[in-house]
Amino acid sequence: MFAIVEACGRQYQLEAGRFIDVDLTNAKEGDQFVFDKVIMLVDGDQSTVGAPFVSGAKVLGKVLVHGKNKKIIVYHMKPKKGTRKKQGHRQHYTRILIDSIKLNDKVLAKAEDRPKKEAAPKAEAKGESKAKAKSEPKKEAKTAAKKPAAKKSAE
Repeated sequence: MFAIVEACGRQYQLEAGRFIDVDLTNAKEGDQFVFDKVIMLVDGDQSTVGAPFVSGAKVLGKVLVHGKNKKIIVYHMKPKKGTRKKQGHRQHYTRILIDSIKLNDKVLAKAEDRPKKEAAPKAEAKGESKAKAKSEPKKEAKTAAKKPAAKKSAE
């Protein structure tokens, strides 16, 4: 189950239990954030498309943190003129955790309902294979018997 919403002049695909980074908003950390411009709801084979928005649909989230993205370099140069300008930019964002997707006050998807992946013990698996490899003696490849070199006779 996911929803496509419009926020900050862009469209985002949202799922319950995941987070999204949107342009900086003036909501405080810990506040509830509501995406009310829902363009489309998709639940398996069924989908609901709005004209332009789905009426009664909204996506609820919680503001986690405000931050800055990685720095990008903006470089302007005019060849043969000696004009150069190098500038850095870091875009501010708001990270929102999606709690639920609702349609007419009926909850379609919640963050708690999303299946969680269990982390496989990768470190142990690698450690065991290395230990096993060290404990087993290596099999040496049999070398082929070399033929005696032919003697050159002086004629």
